[in-house]
Amino acid sequence: MQRMSGIATMTRAYAEKAAPATMLETRKTVPGLRVIDKWAVLIGGGKNHRIGLFDMVMIKDNHIAAAGGIAAAVSACEAYLAENGLENVKIEVEARTMDEVKTVIALLDDPAVVTKSVTRLMLDNMSVADMKTAVGLIAGRLDTEASGNVTLDTVGDIGQTGVTFISSGALTHSVTALDISLNIDV
Repeated sequence: MQRMSGIATMTRAYAEKAAPATMLETRKTVPGLRVIDKWAVLIGGGKNHRIGLFDMVMIKDNHIAAAGGIAAAVSACEAYLAENGLENVKIEVEARTMDEVKTVIALLDDPAVVTKSVTRLMLDNMSVADMKTAVGLIAGRLDTEASGNVTLDTVGDIGQTGVTFISSGALTHSVTALDISLNIDV
């Protein structure tokens, strides 16, 4: 209860400052308490990012490096999803630079590339100015998610960039539990 209360309270504070963006947690939860942590985020006014690796694929920097680039990573991921009957699973691609944002946009604009599964672009550790530029370039074709170094001090400015979502692991991995005790006086 104390942990849930702390998560809900922290989420409420972040969500209020993040508006109009929607506040998300990350998968960084306590083992065995993932569902409870995510429920507390909902109670606090946030939304859940993913429950696990099965409900949305996230192509991160290491995947991109191992595959030989964003296009190759997306192609391999979509092939895997198709081969395994998982065509309804969506893909989120992480971009750390404006060049990577432009690469994802080029994939969307390339008629030879099938990227129906890519529905979200994570803007990871970008400056507020770059996030705003990226949102303008994407022009509503994908949801956008700001992530990395999101604090209570920065979340308001990030929310004003036009991103769809803001995610912060701090909602669940850095929570301070509310100190609740029941003392009985006789």
